[in-house]
Amino acid sequence: MNTRTIALIPVFASLLLIPPALAQGEENPPMDGFNLEASDDKAIEIADAVMHSMGGRANWDQTRYLSWSFGRDDQVWDKWTGRFRFQRDSLIVLMNITTQEGRAWAGGQEITDAEALKERLTSAYRNWANSSYWLIMPYKLKDSGVTLRYQGEGTMEDGRAAEILGLTFEAVGFTPQNRYDVYVDKETMLVGQWSYYPNASDTEPRFTRPWQNWQKHGAIMLSDHRGEGRNGPFILPNVGVYDDLPASVFEDSARLDLATLANQ
Repeated sequence: MNTRTIALIPVFASLLLIPPALAQGEENPPMDGFNLEASDDKAIEIADAVMHSMGGRANWDQTRYLSWSFGRDDQVWDKWTGRFRFQRDSLIVLMNITTQEGRAWAGGQEITDAEALKERLTSAYRNWANSSYWLIMPYKLKDSGVTLRYQGEGTMEDGRAAEILGLTFEAVGFTPQNRYDVYVDKETMLVGQWSYYPNASDTEPRFTRPWQNWQKHGAIMLSDHRGEGRNGPFILPNVGVYDDLPASVFEDSARLDLATLANQ
């Protein structure tokens, strides 16, 4: 079932920025490969508070199916198994993110040439890696290859007070040289803004964008609004969380309207 009810959840941090539920034993263990030694304790505490404000680690782990669109790209992901559906115009890719194996169709015709198929699968995977980060980055603050540092207090572009986390990466993803400054709203403990640096050594960000319109989807919170784009609001449409989806979502090459997923 897909839940689209708007529900902002304010979480007020304690002096140590550890929510009461975390203090009572709620767990948010880092992923294997998270750089614990080089990360700041305060940054980790803030990351744990963010996870709590979004619904908690247990609810995130129990969330299975996610959908979203990014520009012309429609995507549906089975987070548990790695199954993934990618659509762009007449291109349909059905693959597994973990194994990098799958099938692809263009204009209704299956792509059988090995090199052409590999190109489509690789491209779909890269699009998943990029666009999913625009949707679920706050759930990946303690991900593999990440180093978290506390950058101090600051003010977001809309005037709200924030705690700032610095994210750097090592030997992960397609662009490990990137850096992000993540602004966490001090009242809600939800991410309210991020700044992107193509290279960790850059002194000025390539862009700074808000994370707006946090809503409850299933048991977790997601944000779909990234401020203004060239042609109007920069929104990730078709954001959804589902308890169940039919196998056909990941097996049928006919184009799927993501707006109908809740009725599948």
